[in-house]
Amino acid sequence: MSLGDEIRGHLPFLRRYARALTGSQQHGDNFVHTTLEVIVAAPDEFHAGNDTRVDLYRNFHRIWESAFIEDGEGDDEQDPIIRAAGQRLARITPLGRQMLLLTALEGFSVEETATITGTDDATVESLLTEAIADIDREARTSVLIIEDEPLIAMELEQIVRELGHEVAGIATTHSDAVAAFENSEAGLVLADIQLADGSSGIDAVQDILAIAPVPTIFVTAFPERLLTGHCVEPTFLISKPFRDNTVRAAISQSLLFTPQLAA
Repeated sequence: MSLGDEIRGHLPFLRRYARALTGSQQHGDNFVHTTLEVIVAAPDEFHAGNDTRVDLYRNFHRIWESAFIEDGEGDDEQDPIIRAAGQRLARITPLGRQMLLLTALEGFSVEETATITGTDDATVESLLTEAIADIDREARTSVLIIEDEPLIAMELEQIVRELGHEVAGIATTHSDAVAAFENSEAGLVLADIQLADGSSGIDAVQDILAIAPVPTIFVTAFPERLLTGHCVEPTFLISKPFRDNTVRAAISQSLLFTPQLAA
């Protein structure tokens, strides 16, 4: 199997991670694209004796870290978009948040996360604890849940409340979701893709965003189907079945970014 074949199946998930890290489809894909260019230029340096997915994310983190340039330093010829993104994100997406996304959203173990980030197990565990405590101190908001499966809706509601947020409402159809949003002050939306009457959660969110640009997190059993690279895609995407910390990390990360930065 070629290196390209090894990597291809992991790309949708790397793109999901990159956009969760940056808060933007464009910025996330820029980092992924740069990572792939580096791998193509030096394929012999890709593998470091790890699982292919671990090595892919490890290479991505090398690119990510190289973009964190202090003001007035670095290569003058670096892409200004990458430089600007790196300077901004270095301030608001610390290493602990990256580790939380790697473990909660991407499902890597502590040991794998240490390999990816070039740290050790103890450092990962310490920074994860700090990141979760930091999340618990964040400002609260009101969350609209768009989900037609009652048990999943109840689980999401419980997680949202445990994080200290309010629940603006629970909607099961496109029309109900838009109406619920119009009658609330929701600052965040959690949305399923397929709704009770056969309508689309994506369409519901598009109508909601036409009213107000709120952060949105999609929840689906098939995230790779929405990460094809052929159209505008969700910035924040949770896989079903999910863990509490996955939702915690996605909510926290989405609230770090202003709506204008989300794709």
